[in-house]
This record gives sequence, C-alpha cells and structure tokens, in this order.
Amino acid sequence: MADEEKPKIITPPNTLKSKVKTGGPGAVDEAALERAEAVIEGLTGSYLEWVQDDLKKLQAAFDQFVADNNAENLDKIFQISHDIKGQGGSFGYKLMTAVGNELCRFIEKTETVTPQTAEAIRLHVETLKIIIGRDLKGDGGKEGEALLVGLQQVSDKLLEG
Repeated sequence: MADEEKPKIITPPNTLKSKVKTGGPGAVDEAALERAEAVIEGLTGSYLEWVQDDLKKLQAAFDQFVADNNAENLDKIFQISHDIKGQGGSFGYKLMTAVGNELCRFIEKTETVTPQTAEAIRLHVETLKIIIGRDLKGDGGKEGEALLVGLQQVSDKLLEG
C-alpha cells in the first residue's frame, strides 16, 4: 500500500431490521412476550433454590480443586460459574451474571495455578454467596459495584503477572 493511500472503512448494510416484522403475521407478539416475562418472573423463587444448589456445587468443586490442584476441578468450577453467569440476569440478579463472567474470564486466562490463583477463585465464590445471601438484585447498587471492582482488580493484578 502506498504511503498516500488511506485505509477505507466499509460499513455493511444492516439487513436485520428489514427482516423483523413489527405487525401482522409472523411479527413479534407483544402479548406472548408479556406472558413469557410473567413466567420468568414466577420462576424467580425457583431460581433462588437452583442457585443455592449451584453455589453448593461450586463450593464443593473449589474444595476439591484446592485438595487436588488439577485442571479437571478447575473446569468444573468454570462450568458451574458459566451456568450461574447465564441465569442470573434472567431472574433479576445481574450482579451474579457479572461476577460469574469475571470468574470465567479469570479461569480462561489463568495459565498456571498458584496459591494466589486459588485465593482469587475463592474470593469470587464467596462473592457469589454474598450476593444471594444479601439478596443483591440488579447490579447490587454501590455495594455490588464495590464487590465487582474489587474482584476485577484482583483478577487483573494476578493476570498481569
């Protein structure tokens, strides 16, 4: 490429909008959406039971990880955290999703397991328990922000080396 040539930015057309119908047959049915939202709202109590079970499994996987220090247990922690991440926001616990995501990101980027790595994972697990224990819905407000920022700082420090 010659020095005087500048890169061209090509913006592809947004064809998705033309494919989504806003009225008539095959369109998004507002009443169906409202019914689905009501069903999800009704499952929030069940979510709290499910997540408590997930947190017990997560703690057991972490305890086994500390005892054995093997990748299989780290993978179990990742899988359970991934499930928690996927469900939290659907039931009004966006902070669970954020912390679950942070834990998954940390595990994915961890190359070697050290005592500090295990401690960081423990902090994530404990934070997930705190969120449910204190019923921190949504983003958890200022307390939620402080928890998440603290975890991100720990993760970033350890991942930097």
